[in-house]
Amino acid sequence: MTKPFLSVEQLTQSFPDGKGGTMTVFEDATFGVEKGEFVCILGHSGCGKSTIMNILAGLAEPTSGVVKMDGYEVSGPSLDRGVVFQNYSLLPWLSALRNVMFGVKARHPNWSKTKVAEHSEAYLAMVGLDGDTIHRKPSQLSGGMRQRVSIARAFANHPKLLLLDEPFGALDALTRGTIQEELLKIWGETKQTVFMITHDIDEAILLADRILLMTNGPLARVAESVEITIPRPRNRTEIVEHPNYYAIRNHLVQFLGRRSKELSGRRSNGTPQVPETVRITMEETAEPEGDGDKSPRLHAVQN
Repeated sequence: MTKPFLSVEQLTQSFPDGKGGTMTVFEDATFGVEKGEFVCILGHSGCGKSTIMNILAGLAEPTSGVVKMDGYEVSGPSLDRGVVFQNYSLLPWLSALRNVMFGVKARHPNWSKTKVAEHSEAYLAMVGLDGDTIHRKPSQLSGGMRQRVSIARAFANHPKLLLLDEPFGALDALTRGTIQEELLKIWGETKQTVFMITHDIDEAILLADRILLMTNGPLARVAESVEITIPRPRNRTEIVEHPNYYAIRNHLVQFLGRRSKELSGRRSNGTPQVPETVRITMEETAEPEGDGDKSPRLHAVQN
């Protein structure tokens, strides 16, 4: 069986509990992400989402298990993995343009300065930044503009995997919605593989191909992989009219509100904790002959 582009295999993370023992955040987590796929992960605070993100980025080492990308084991940071953090992480002494150029130059050391600048400006334009704005320093930009620069910088480096750690969490709703649409536009053009942490259910449904659901920690696990059965392209105003939208949303709310706690705290005993696949769709189901009424039914297919 062919392995996915990103393969997380029996990942376990434990920390000292301050009492001479250890506390296991998650145990034997096992899942994959296909090339070009946009995957979001949802779960309550403390379940280990950010820890998984740091391991994927090469910023942390797991207690056990392995992460493989494109057939090679992930070890340490790499330009093949771009990260967008919630707090922007821009270099304050450089302009927006030079922040993007910094990464592009590292990625393509043989490019001329003109080519690096043109490439960087093109990606800033993709997120709606141009003109005098790109020559301002981060302190002269709004929070939304700073996050646009972070996204442009990440995509401009053409990483094989883009990691987004709650990139819109600090933004107001209107700005968040606008940048979500910019992100979808760029992802649609580049088809880069994206793994994103979010606490926003509606954001996850809008952006993702699949949503991974984690149980509560400690001893958390990735319990479900929910397919988003809403066709692309999507936008915020029309997606809510799709018949599958609220069926999917209700399933996510019920998992996070009740089942994430019910399924937590279970030892894996060394068994890979592979998420259950859930596919939710509304279908027209015919009633017995003689009754012409058809009513939509919810079907959840779990593999």
